[in-house]
Amino acid sequence: MQKNHPRRQFIKQTLFAGIGAGMLSQLPFQAFATSSATAETGKRIGIIGLDTSHSVAFTNLLNSPEAGDKFKGYKVVAAYPYGSKDIETSASRIPDYINQVKAKGVQITASIAEMLSQVDVVMLETNDGRMHYAQAMEVIKAGKKVFIDKPLANSMKDAIGIFKAAKENNVPVFSSSSLRFTAGMEEVKSGKKIGKIIGADAYSPAKLEKTHIDFYWYGIHGVEMLFTAMGTGCKTVTRFYQDNMDVVVGVWEDGRIGTFRGTRAGKALYGGTIFGENGNATYGAYSYEGLLNEIILFFETGTPPVQAAETLEICAFIEAAQKSKLNGGKPVSMQEIFRHYNYKP
Repeated sequence: MQKNHPRRQFIKQTLFAGIGAGMLSQLPFQAFATSSATAETGKRIGIIGLDTSHSVAFTNLLNSPEAGDKFKGYKVVAAYPYGSKDIETSASRIPDYINQVKAKGVQITASIAEMLSQVDVVMLETNDGRMHYAQAMEVIKAGKKVFIDKPLANSMKDAIGIFKAAKENNVPVFSSSSLRFTAGMEEVKSGKKIGKIIGADAYSPAKLEKTHIDFYWYGIHGVEMLFTAMGTGCKTVTRFYQDNMDVVVGVWEDGRIGTFRGTRAGKALYGGTIFGENGNATYGAYSYEGLLNEIILFFETGTPPVQAAETLEICAFIEAAQKSKLNGGKPVSMQEIFRHYNYKP
């Protein structure tokens, strides 16, 4: 992204953030709120899913008294907590996370429909990708912009369905891991730092969850990093699987090679190397605030920072890697995945 790119210039502007007096006093379930999070109409955020630490992190940033105008006056005002009910590592977090966001003035609602009646925009944070299609449909049909946290879904079929419904209803949608917005990527991708990108390696934890296709669950962080550097155009995917490690090799249509290493042993770290014509660069430093800045800008403009075509290619890469594993590490064509879902990139 260029230094003077209009999206970057826009986010630097200071907009007045007004406060809507007494807003929460009009909401049901008053007993759940222990403080007052207010936002002017148009800037009221609803969260779906309190089974992930992302929900608490975003709420803490947005509803902090020290936030000032940093997030353009947007506040989290309501949340529907569910959320996975059968993945223990997610479901067990919900009671504590409910208490944490209530302490920031967030109203807990009994349904998504109730939450939608109180908010202007939505962050779909549910950790369980199987639930995203149904939950996103409610938001899209209500006509509200929605950011869908990783993973977009637990199948390419659902991912295609979400973007199809968003287009048909003219509702802006985007999905991304926070690792996409790693520090310094703008300078690297512009070519200023290392010239044209000729390849990349990325690594991240890749814990597995039996209810999910492998990399939709956690490896998506590293896969997203790989596509952030390489862009679209992957042609074949080959996966080398071991219990504690994966190495996935993608060959792009222009001959470039990108790799993703997913770890399930040792210290959980994120990073990688981007290879350029004039040198190499490391990447992997990130923050929730970096992603949140992009989400707020998306809410303001309706312009997604990540295009649907790239997110769907990431989904196809994940499913090609899964098929390669099941086929004993044989290469899988991305076109084979696209044809299976009758998708034309």
